[in-house]
Amino acid sequence: MSFVVTGLSPEPFAPLFDLDEAALAALGVIRMTVDNKPGFPCRITLEDAEPGETVLLLNHQHLDVDTPYRARHAIFVREGATATARVENGLPPALESRLLAIRAYDAAGMMIDAEIVEGAEARPLIERFLADPRAAYLHAHNARQGCFAARIDRG
Repeated sequence: MSFVVTGLSPEPFAPLFDLDEAALAALGVIRMTVDNKPGFPCRITLEDAEPGETVLLLNHQHLDVDTPYRARHAIFVREGATATARVENGLPPALESRLLAIRAYDAAGMMIDAEIVEGAEARPLIERFLADPRAAYLHAHNARQGCFAARIDRG
């Protein structure tokens, strides 16, 4: 079964990079300089940011549904990210190299299945979840830190 992994749209985050530290702090956002790789996975490009790059650490509502599964968590976005990543039938390296929690949701935003898997071994699980006709989409999270990583849809 084919599938597509997508990052977040850059548009909501771009204006944040123009704010000073006080304005960012008022929004609960922290500007950081990347000091190691891996460690700062951008949720727009679905790549680990390079040392020396600027990222923002912010709280993002990744599951905006009117169910008990509504969710938000910390994410990184890198300065200058202008295009949403789209990877077909595989995982980008920033996901493939991490332990993932993959969660399947129905059209109403209710979780119908979930599993922990090494990113490099995730394809069969993704295909199994998407083969369930109840599954509308999947979310991948970094299993250790809990942060949202990417959305996965049928291809």
